[in-house]
Amino acid sequence: MAVELTTSGASASIWPDFGWLSTAVETATGWVGLAIIFVYSFLIAFALPGVSEVVLFAPLELGLSDTARLGVIMLVSGAGKAAGSVFAFHIGQEAKESGFIEKRLRKSRFDIMEWTERKTLQIAQTWGYAGLAAALCVPGFPDTLSIYAFSILEEDYLKFAAATFVGSVGRLAITVVTLSGVGVTF
Repeated sequence: MAVELTTSGASASIWPDFGWLSTAVETATGWVGLAIIFVYSFLIAFALPGVSEVVLFAPLELGLSDTARLGVIMLVSGAGKAAGSVFAFHIGQEAKESGFIEKRLRKSRFDIMEWTERKTLQIAQTWGYAGLAAALCVPGFPDTLSIYAFSILEEDYLKFAAATFVGSVGRLAITVVTLSGVGVTF
């Protein structure tokens, strides 16, 4: 028996709430919904504290098979996140401090943010752009942290955008495979 996971109702606590934008993604239909997914992914890359996996549950009705629909969602979301990461790359380090989740984690008893930043910077120094792509493949991890941590050390906009795109699509693919393995339908 397949389990359907949605972003509304009892499952709403799984995903952060960004008000009207979250509602727009949760109800995005048709080809216009892809623009909403692009904008959401753009914003999640540099400003919104949270995760991007919510786009997988957009009820887009595109006349495509489920597999093709998920593929289009992943590509559009990856492009949006790559564009947002280039913007983040440009505006710099100080915006990293603005995220709600990051602020909450900094105030926790355990210094999760400092440890995470240290590990992310180690990955960036060791693996470069491949490390950025790998870091962005981790489902549930705030994208902004990896993007800003890597933006400190890297200089090539095109490689940065490509690594962000690959990591974003990889993250969504890992999420789909993992959740499909436990019976979640998209």
